[in-house]
Amino acid sequence: MNSKMSRIHFHVAWRAGLLAACFLSFAPGSYAQKPAGAGTGTTHLPDSPQPKPQAVVNSSGSMTARFIGYASNKSLFFPDIATSSGPLTVGGKFKLFINQSLSPPYIFASGFNAALSQARNDPAAYGQGWDAYGGRFGAAMARASSSSFFGSFVFASVLRQDPRFFPQSHPTLWSTVKYSAERIVVTRSDSGRNVFNSSGLLGPVASEALANAYLPVSEQTGAKFAQRYGTDLAWRFAGNMFKNYWPTIFHSMGLNRLKVIPTPNPPRTAAQMNNSQ
Repeated sequence: MNSKMSRIHFHVAWRAGLLAACFLSFAPGSYAQKPAGAGTGTTHLPDSPQPKPQAVVNSSGSMTARFIGYASNKSLFFPDIATSSGPLTVGGKFKLFINQSLSPPYIFASGFNAALSQARNDPAAYGQGWDAYGGRFGAAMARASSSSFFGSFVFASVLRQDPRFFPQSHPTLWSTVKYSAERIVVTRSDSGRNVFNSSGLLGPVASEALANAYLPVSEQTGAKFAQRYGTDLAWRFAGNMFKNYWPTIFHSMGLNRLKVIPTPNPPRTAAQMNNSQ
């Protein structure tokens, strides 16, 4: 009976994980919009290998020097590391959701959480054995994918916020800790301004609310909901730490030739931008 129940939980959780991708797999390219605040007179080419202007200028003319844009190859490991300073279209945010759902960190984090829950036999309704681990892993993947679906695509599109991560150009340990925590509650709007990260914080809320449809009954409580939400934010903080150092580590070790990270370019000064116009 336990084996049968475990298989039922696995299939339900796995189908829930695929729900988001299936729901919008028909998303047409006509939903894409022109970049808000592009303002440079140049055409935004996300996949162009040519370096693009790296500095971000808001409507008041001040430069957001703390951010560094990245041009060239996109990161396969962290697809949400920014490759340009310009905004994402709605289609670009949908593509980011798909890439995040299949990225190694999502798979690793889901596998780790499933193994930890298996060792603690939590929730007990899954039982033990490989079938039980599969159910836990499927539920973890479903939660991660739906969080990206709501946060990186739905809410980011509706609220016109940028779900990408912009690493610091010269990170230190303390600055990375502060910056990683800050970017949980602060993000960029499509126009390049710092705004409250409504999309990033609402995404996990919607994901965990959806999880109550396929998780065991013992997990469908307010306390468990809050616990899972806190875990989601903790993983996001850890991910921000890695993403802030990711390009710098590979570049300093001369491993950028592996083409798994973007090539960092220092932000241009206002004088350089004016001379190029």
